Amino acid sequence: MYITCWGSRGSIPVSDKDYIKYGGDTTCIEIRTRNDDIIIIDAGTGIRRLGNKLIKEKRYKYDFIFTHAHWDHLMGFPFFKPLYLKHTEIRIHTHPFSDKYVNDMIPRIMAPPNFPVRYSDLKAKIFYKNGSPAQFKIGSVTVEPIPLSHPDKGSGYKFIEAGKSFVFLTDNELGFVHPGGLPYKAYLDFSSGADLLIHDAEYTPEEYKNRKEWGHSVYTDALNLAIEAGVKKLGLFHLSQERTDCKMDKIVEICKQIIVEKGSSLECFAVGSDMTFEL
Repeated sequence: MYITCWGSRGSIPVSDKDYIKYGGDTTCIEIRTRNDDIIIIDAGTGIRRLGNKLIKEKRYKYDFIFTHAHWDHLMGFPFFKPLYLKHTEIRIHTHPFSDKYVNDMIPRIMAPPNFPVRYSDLKAKIFYKNGSPAQFKIGSVTVEPIPLSHPDKGSGYKFIEAGKSFVFLTDNELGFVHPGGLPYKAYLDFSSGADLLIHDAEYTPEEYKNRKEWGHSVYTDALNLAIEAGVKKLGLFHLSQERTDCKMDKIVEICKQIIVEKGSSLECFAVGSDMTFEL
């Protein structure tokens, strides 16, 4: 698997001289499989730049997976230029959600008065693919979903290929179990031994005191999960819109100090736009 982050910011995109290193786009992750399939996770504002790159590469077939329907994970969809090309083919995987959930979620983004171009006017061929909510395949990759602990629910995913695993758990609150979510141990078991875990780490412990039940995790909780699960690499994700590059670097340094104190070999970093990983 070759993984690229096109956006890691939470809640709203940001742009300023203090957000250069980690970028300001909201959630969008691209996976290239060993068979060269293209999997796109979420359609935050980062998907705009991804679309431009795919057109330059003359790549027009993709599989889409969504974590949930909050606006920051969908707002880039209308600006994904391949949607307006007739030779584009997109398979949107509805599992583990109900078919109606996804079938309604996508067109609603472009329904009046939200956007001037209607979903029905898109030229791309868009297919909705059903399947088992427990596990499904995209080419050479096995995908395992898990319910997120987040308001209005959602799904995290584990991607497994050739003995390597990538776990993606954005918008997941480890300190509180939302309706439909799971307790801490479930995410611990799900992440166990992962080669790469990217997890929501929006808050500091001080910030979380006033933001509990908002659906996001304290970075120290994400760090402890990774250490206890024995993952190899942890990427801190869903970066706060107020978190400058300098402040994010300080959080990473604190995490590294904790890792040393606990005698762990975990590699920890903050995930930024255009960051890539090869598993």
